[in-house]
Amino acid sequence: MDNSFWALIALILFFAVVVYFKGFRRINSALDARSKRIQEELEEARELKEEAKQQLAEYQRRRREAEQEAQDILDSAKREAQNMLSDAAAKNREFVERRTAMAENQIAQAEADARKEVRATAVDVAIEAASKVIASRDGAGQSVSDSIASVRQRLN
Repeated sequence: MDNSFWALIALILFFAVVVYFKGFRRINSALDARSKRIQEELEEARELKEEAKQQLAEYQRRRREAEQEAQDILDSAKREAQNMLSDAAAKNREFVERRTAMAENQIAQAEADARKEVRATAVDVAIEAASKVIASRDGAGQSVSDSIASVRQRLN
């Protein structure tokens, strides 16, 4: 009887004790419970993966919408800036046209005033010359002076 024999006896006794205390059932039920727990964890992991995919798709959709909205805002801002620039250019043209018209009116008024002044000066010079000529020809200067004064009044 060597050690192998005693090892065989111990193994047989071990299996007898395990069978007597229903150890295989306990081991089997523990393995089944663990298998079930692992299966549940795998199912939960699949659900989490699906949820993560859905969230990723939702975030990508939101990102695309946000990018589109930002592009729309940029386009709108560009159009508004272009409109503001066009309005400013039109207002500038109108301002220049008004100022030009005002300057032309002032020039026309100055020309009219200058013509009046030249006419008045010419009338004064002509009256002076006429009064000198008449005064030198005729001795009746008083009636001529009155006539010249009335002509001067009418011309001015």
